[in-house]
Amino acid sequence: MTDAVRSLETAANPQGLRRVVIDPVSRVEGHGKVTLLLDEDNRIEQVRLHIVEFRGFEQFIVGRPYWEVPVLVQRLCGICPVSHHLAASKALDRVVGGWPVPEAADKIRRLMHYGQMVQSHALHFFHLASPDLLFGFDAEVAQRNIVGVAMAHPEAARQGVMLRKFGQEVIRITAGKRVHGTGSVPGGMNRAVDATERDTLRAQLPEVLAWAEAAVDLAERLHTGLPPHLVGFADTPAAMLSLVGPGGAMEFYDGTLRLREADGRVAVDGFEDQRYRELIGEGVKPWTYMKFPYRLALGPDAGWYRVGPLARVQNCDFIPTPRAEARRQAFVAAHGGQVVHAVLATHWARMIELLHGVEVVAQLLDDPAILGGPLLATGERQRGGVGIIEAPRGTLIHEYEVGDNDLITSCNLIVSTTHNNQAMNEAVRSVALQYLDGHTITEPLLNHIEVAIRAYDPCLSCATHALGQMPLAVTLRNARGEVLDHVHRSSSGDTVRGTPAHSAEAAQG
Repeated sequence: MTDAVRSLETAANPQGLRRVVIDPVSRVEGHGKVTLLLDEDNRIEQVRLHIVEFRGFEQFIVGRPYWEVPVLVQRLCGICPVSHHLAASKALDRVVGGWPVPEAADKIRRLMHYGQMVQSHALHFFHLASPDLLFGFDAEVAQRNIVGVAMAHPEAARQGVMLRKFGQEVIRITAGKRVHGTGSVPGGMNRAVDATERDTLRAQLPEVLAWAEAAVDLAERLHTGLPPHLVGFADTPAAMLSLVGPGGAMEFYDGTLRLREADGRVAVDGFEDQRYRELIGEGVKPWTYMKFPYRLALGPDAGWYRVGPLARVQNCDFIPTPRAEARRQAFVAAHGGQVVHAVLATHWARMIELLHGVEVVAQLLDDPAILGGPLLATGERQRGGVGIIEAPRGTLIHEYEVGDNDLITSCNLIVSTTHNNQAMNEAVRSVALQYLDGHTITEPLLNHIEVAIRAYDPCLSCATHALGQMPLAVTLRNARGEVLDHVHRSSSGDTVRGTPAHSAEAAQG
């Protein structure tokens, strides 16, 4: 991170600066906005990505029976519920003494999870990101959407829909429903895969694999065809965190934590998931409801990192499926073996992961273990457990403590988008400095900032958990907009009533 980018977090003298707001950030899950402060010459003085919705889901979980949690936490999100379902199950496997789960349960969970990766990656690339890549960042807003893609590129749009449909069907036959299923339970699974439904999906695989290969082709072509001024778009060097499997293999469901420095050196490897608190801390800032995770060894200022497809493709040593591994090698070769930090490369990496997901689904659909066998394991009860999984957007952490009465006493969630909070802020500041600084602000230029955010595929609803750790304000207004009452609670816990309206944008000038 350069000093220039760092200085954009807080303006030295915010008084008198012009405020420009992108509200809401479009084509992302959840609600967020970006505020920019500019001087009279349109020089950028401050840029912040604000997450303005608040949920506090960790507090919802406290006091609930532990066996409800894998179903409850899916309500965080309708886009990536499977990831929360499985991360919670993995954590609670430890509580019931059911770790490791039986082979059949492990493989069915993996099938569910890789189906989730396929459907989520297809949704993001084709529906949310491709309009910018196919039409350009400055295309007309009326064209820059999925309808425009369907009209101008009907085959690509169709393949995106069909890839997502396939992934959703994989989820349905393993979890019971496409959204908010109930298949995974602490200690294993409550259902096996039906052979007839398995055969139906298996028959579709040749076509689905072809679509996945075509998706990688499209992403690669769009990336290598970028105009020169976008090649280094939002190039923000960062350390990379992900799970890896044996030998450094790409691994989405289970593994150990690896952290690679921005220059490619492996800094941490083989780190056990149950010890994540020895590696990662969480900070807060007064202008957003999303936390800021950081490496404890480096502190909150220097210790930020990146998770997700761009991190995973470069953090692993190989992808354990042949088609995706060939594409990973092509990705590495295209960049001369150098570590890539320009965020638009994330889309290419994401489609490589989609192809890998389809390949793993194909392997698991051929495995007779998913059709039956022991599905539950139990053992000595534990007080708590940690479940870490690679969600579509990056590393996802669930941690629970359970009392003697089987009720949750503590819950901590660090979701993928939260890990990327500082990375996204650095990206939008880099873009603002490179493309907006000193220029007349237009909608296409502002869309450059949104493009940088969309590359991370943020799930903002999942990421807002800083209850009790930042200022919280509630304002009551009548139909005319007049303030009737206002309550403000500081991060220290002090509550004041009747104070002037305060918001999560405090201190922005």
